[in-house]
This record gives sequence, structure tokens and C-alpha cells, in this order.
Amino acid sequence: MGTRDARVDAYIARSADFAKPILSHIRDAVHAACPAAVETIKWGHPHFEYKGILCGMASFKAHCAFGFWHAEIRAETAVTKTRDAMGQFGRITRLAELPKDAVLKALVRKAAQLNEAGIRELVSK
Repeated sequence: MGTRDARVDAYIARSADFAKPILSHIRDAVHAACPAAVETIKWGHPHFEYKGILCGMASFKAHCAFGFWHAEIRAETAVTKTRDAMGQFGRITRLAELPKDAVLKALVRKAAQLNEAGIRELVSK
């Protein structure tokens, strides 16, 4: 069974008001798609792990970011070159800018499957 980390609760609580529902939504979607996911803080931001890093999220002054670590998923979802932000989904300022729940959960499940298979390629060739 996965775990929720009180440090992630605190991170979300101290984020800007616009970011709180975005971060909470991502968190809930990750846990729904991969119930065994474990939360942690890496590099000052919340990350989710299951047999390796699945994905991470961050909150900034005027936007949020969310992204996956696997090269295969990054290649499928990258929009950062056109939206100028870390993570594959660019600058997220409202819930509507996240992928649809079904897509988001499918990506989390894919990341979990890649980790289970031992695929650790985190950088595109």
C-alpha cells in the first residue's frame, strides 16, 4: 500500500491558493492510478515513487509544473518547448490545463509498469 507524506500536505498548504486544487488533484490521481505509490520530497518538491521515481510536481509563484521521469513518457507528452516550464505539461495555472483524468492516470500506470519492468532510461537519446 502506498503512503502519503505529511511534508507533501505541508507543501500543498503553503502553496498559492490557485495551486492547491491543482496539486491536490495530481496527488489524488497518482494514488488512484498507482495505489502503491509512495510520496516523498526530492529537490524541494513532492515526488511519487513506485519501484523508482514515477513523477513529480511543483508549485511556483504563478504556476505549477508536473512531469514524468521516463524518457518514453516525456517524449509522448512534452510541451515544455512551447510553454517554457519544467515538466511536460508547461505552466499549469488551472485544473483545466492538466490532461484529462483518464490520460493522467494512464500515464501514471505506464510509468509504474516501466519501473516494474526495470526500465530506468530517464533521458531521451
